[in-house]
Amino acid sequence: MSRGMPRLPRPLMDLWDWQSQAACRDVNPELFFSPESERGVRKRAREMVAKSLCGTCPVQPECRQHALSVGEPYGVWGGTTESERDNPVLPEHRKSA
Repeated sequence: MSRGMPRLPRPLMDLWDWQSQAACRDVNPELFFSPESERGVRKRAREMVAKSLCGTCPVQPECRQHALSVGEPYGVWGGTTESERDNPVLPEHRKSA
């Protein structure tokens, strides 16, 4: 490649490859996403189970950063809930701001 040529973008697979290593890849997605009628104790219990799985995941930081960068409005991603991602006090928010 000559020096004057711009670099080509990375292949899309490189951007998403972390997902193939995720602890949740074979888990029912309903664990991570709240049914519309779910509230209170039941919702917190489901989120706690989802977050505990995230705690074992080798790509938790990549997942969390993805959710923050795209503004993911639903579900548990990278060990964070919707309300936690809305919190501007998260260290990840401070880095990108």
